[in-house]
Amino acid sequence: MTTSVVFIHGLWIHSVSWLPWRQLFEDRGYHTLAPHWPGDKDTVAATRTETGRLLDVGVDEVTDSYAQVVKDLPDAPIVVGHSFGGLIAQKLLDRGLAAGAVCLSPAPIKGVRAVPLSLLRSSLPVLRSPANKRRAVSLTARQFTYAFGNAISSEESEQLYNELTIPSPGRPLFEASTANFRKTSPTAVDTHRGDRGPLLLIAAGQDHTVPAVVVRGAHQLYVRQGAPADLRTYEDRGHSAPFDHGWLEIAEDALAWLGEHALKP
Repeated sequence: MTTSVVFIHGLWIHSVSWLPWRQLFEDRGYHTLAPHWPGDKDTVAATRTETGRLLDVGVDEVTDSYAQVVKDLPDAPIVVGHSFGGLIAQKLLDRGLAAGAVCLSPAPIKGVRAVPLSLLRSSLPVLRSPANKRRAVSLTARQFTYAFGNAISSEESEQLYNELTIPSPGRPLFEASTANFRKTSPTAVDTHRGDRGPLLLIAAGQDHTVPAVVVRGAHQLYVRQGAPADLRTYEDRGHSAPFDHGWLEIAEDALAWLGEHALKP
């Protein structure tokens, strides 16, 4: 029986974004956690003012920090991740540390070839300067609207920007952008494994940051190797889908999927 759920946020969004999900899952009998990335503070405000510890944090460092959290739990949990959190969730599943994973608009794993223009534009605030590889980078409100809030009203986008955004390390984006040009990469996942837990990949049809074609590319890497993975697409949603006004639909569907795979209390 799996009773724990670990929520993993992505770049530029604080872990408090998972509070509605945590309440819903706990109402259904799960025990939930939403740990910070290394260097993040307990609040959005504190994280915005103290960025020194974020300067050299990459995919491996984030994965290892969540792996330690998971190892301290009595049983392998379900992991739910958004954006780079979705990539981390896949890596934890690959390591055999999770009973199952739900990945919302996950950042591309090594081997995904699709590089849509909107993905490049969303990454530009970081990738425009090589020095950002060892810096913490913040988004402007305009950049957030393009990368996250394009499928919601400008008023809601502004509210989410003010309430949830934090500076984030640039290094993970550099690691993801060069993954297919390197023999090894922190973004690599063994898609051949047939002994891992169930995996659900969720795509958002209006997503600029991780377009649906990128998520479909990851799904194809799994199914071509015979490793089971499910794919669902919400055509009218953007990258803010897990924490904007429409979060409940996706969360309820994720709970239903977990139930179908006997991943419930």
